[in-house]
Amino acid sequence: MARVEAVLFAAAEPVGREVLARVVGRDCALDLLIEDIAADLAERPYAITRAAGGWQLTTRARHAEAIRAALGERDAPRDLTPNEALVLTIIAYMQPVTRGAIARLTGREVSRDLIARLQRQGLIGRGPRSPEPGAPYTYVTTPEFLAQFGLETLRDLPDLEAMEEAGLLEAEEGDLGMPLAGEPEE
Repeated sequence: MARVEAVLFAAAEPVGREVLARVVGRDCALDLLIEDIAADLAERPYAITRAAGGWQLTTRARHAEAIRAALGERDAPRDLTPNEALVLTIIAYMQPVTRGAIARLTGREVSRDLIARLQRQGLIGRGPRSPEPGAPYTYVTTPEFLAQFGLETLRDLPDLEAMEEAGLLEAEEGDLGMPLAGEPEE
């Protein structure tokens, strides 16, 4: 248990099953070992979480304010602007997707600067070239996106139909609940 916990503690990114199996041996019941470590950490300010196809140690949300106070506001994670969140949502659900397709969905131009900000944050990366004329770049989410939002895989994204039924999205044909061109934003 201590070896797995040490590897997770030292890793900056989620650690996959293959890496942990090298540490404890392939015959080890890794899932049970992780459960035991998680139980030992139940009262600690951090926990083992699944993210990006592996495990990582993360601080519990209830300690976020203390961490921000210790690190200072400049080191606190930057909130996404509404436009960045909208574009990131479209990329997450529609990937691989071109900037032009995102613009068609939102009804407004998507700047290269906005895409670059999401790339600098490590949330998106370039995907394969599109078969459209001019072969534009497509964009996809990254493992950092999964880790940042506490997702193990993209299958863990909220179901759009369930969100529409719950009234969280406005159901419009081909739309993710986003205002169309010319419609006022709320």
